[in-house]
Amino acid sequence: MEEITISNWLVIAAIVIAPILAIQIQKFIEDKKEKRARKTNIFRVLMATRATPLSPAHVEALNMIDIEFYKHKKVTDAWKILLDNFYNYPKDPKEKDYNTRLLSCSEKSSDLLVDLLFEMSKVLGYNFDKVLLKRGCYVPRGHGEIEMDQFFIRKSLIDLLANKKTFPIKIMEENKKEGN
Repeated sequence: MEEITISNWLVIAAIVIAPILAIQIQKFIEDKKEKRARKTNIFRVLMATRATPLSPAHVEALNMIDIEFYKHKKVTDAWKILLDNFYNYPKDPKEKDYNTRLLSCSEKSSDLLVDLLFEMSKVLGYNFDKVLLKRGCYVPRGHGEIEMDQFFIRKSLIDLLANKKTFPIKIMEENKKEGN
């Protein structure tokens, strides 16, 4: 019987360890790709919806930032500042200067979203400038009109149901043709 040498032991160890190591490396690579894909998806959704910040997809993507970008302090800090601004929106439409404060908070939110997208783009390796992030989106005028119409209808219906407004009814006299 032949004695097992160190080189034989190394061959046996390589045969046993190599597949395990290969699987672990593959898992690591897949995990890294998956994490990047999730970050990229959040960024893509926020980019696609940056002109419609009330869309459910936009809100959902914002709420995923803390989970997916937790290791990126500049991103999470930018998100915290934006979130804090959301809490500063005026709450009572009867407040003095409500509309002015609402517009101010909205404009600030837009700028803070650009800062957030800028930090996210750096993490993901995109070379976007802040002007592109702020102005480089297309929103048809008709979409804005539809949103405003829906807002008006929703608000009017709420006021009607809350007895803040009445439903206007106009009684019109029927025109009768002569000779009938």
